[in-house]
Amino acid sequence: MKKGQIVEGIVKKINFPNKGVIEIPSEDKRVIVKDVIAGQKVCVSIQKVRKGQAEGRLLEVIEKAPGQVESSCPHFGLCGGCTYQNLSYDQQLQMKSQQVREMMDRVIIGDYIWEGISPSPVRYGYRNKMEFTFGDEIKDGPISLGMHKRGSFHDVISVPNCQIVDADYRQILTCTLQTASDSTMPYYHRKRHIGFFRHLLVRKAVKTGEILIDLITASGNQETNPIANSAVESMLEDWKNRLLALQLDGKIVGILHTVNDNIADTVKDEGTRVLYGKGWFYEELLGLQFKITPFSFFQTNSLGAEILYEKARTYIGDTQDKVVFDLYSGTGTIAQILAPVSRKVVGVEIVEEAVQAARENAELNHLKNCTFWAGDVLKVMDLLDEKPDLIMLDPPRDGVHPRSLEKIISFGAERIVYIACKPTSLARDIEVFQNRGYRVKRIACVDLFPSTYHVETICEFAREDNVSDGIKEELLADLKL
Repeated sequence: MKKGQIVEGIVKKINFPNKGVIEIPSEDKRVIVKDVIAGQKVCVSIQKVRKGQAEGRLLEVIEKAPGQVESSCPHFGLCGGCTYQNLSYDQQLQMKSQQVREMMDRVIIGDYIWEGISPSPVRYGYRNKMEFTFGDEIKDGPISLGMHKRGSFHDVISVPNCQIVDADYRQILTCTLQTASDSTMPYYHRKRHIGFFRHLLVRKAVKTGEILIDLITASGNQETNPIANSAVESMLEDWKNRLLALQLDGKIVGILHTVNDNIADTVKDEGTRVLYGKGWFYEELLGLQFKITPFSFFQTNSLGAEILYEKARTYIGDTQDKVVFDLYSGTGTIAQILAPVSRKVVGVEIVEEAVQAARENAELNHLKNCTFWAGDVLKVMDLLDEKPDLIMLDPPRDGVHPRSLEKIISFGAERIVYIACKPTSLARDIEVFQNRGYRVKRIACVDLFPSTYHVETICEFAREDNVSDGIKEELLADLKL
């Protein structure tokens, strides 16, 4: 087998995150290819060849897989936002559950309880936050606003019929693209680092219906292609008025403009001003209210988050008269869910904006036993004069930094609950926990991201001297209650 060779085969399985495995008996090799589903017969172009394995690019699906369905989204296949809209939801759940279970079985020592996967309460229109990108669909084509084209860093396709957001998002997206097109100002070119329009951030609360909209642009002050302030202000006023004229199911409570001249293709706040309303909105989870600012972390599937946090509350167990550390606490969601049944909860989060929101949320919910610290987990933990009985972890996608993980383990908490948005990060950290005297008691998945390969995984660790020989019997008894 060599680079450029065209091969055909049947996809045997999908390894996390979306790596299809095709076995080629005649070549005594297997080929890894993305954007396929198990059971399809596909035609693949070989891109890389390594000992015993090759990587390929999908050219054509020759035969559909059993149970394959037609996607309800007209952008599916071109848009890189979703991977499995052509797979029934039951099959999506089965695939994610199997992937995570096999991954965990490879690293976990001893017996543990596998609780399977909980489905999202809604499959479509489930997101409460979207970041859309400005660009063009073809080189030097008209301005577009949407998602990156599948497999492309440069091309951006407009997605006016996106199915993982509701109709309000779609109206706001279309309105903003029309405003940008009418202004004739250019999008920000990610390679040349010139231009103006960069991203559109939309957040909408499921429970309250409140909507926050933020247009992220460059300052327009580049020496090679400056944009007059008067043109920017005129465009922003026009955009605001067009948005307010929309007939939406929800209610716009804030329209914002954020400047970002950072060359990285990420949304970064280098100055935000409010064009209309206020710079935050409110969402409700499990009977509590949460104030959410544009860039603070909050689970993107509100209804699914309630299932996840209920499970986290079950995993952490009895918190009565105990001190709980909520590390990577975001806007303090988990901390405040645990606070009413704990002696004290301490949250640590590096994003200062989120910490300020967490403090305000605690006051809003009349919780007096929550404290929140702003800073890196590793540094802040050296400043804390309390020792936790229990620890809740909800780290970023790449997991816990090794030094921070060692520090967390050194507290010797009786139980640690780890919520992972990337199961491979959890699998890596499990090995460290086990080497330091912790044992996995139980694991479950919650599907917060239907039609994509993402899945939330939650794991309960217990310090070895707290784990009895009858772990399975105890946990099974708990589950029956």
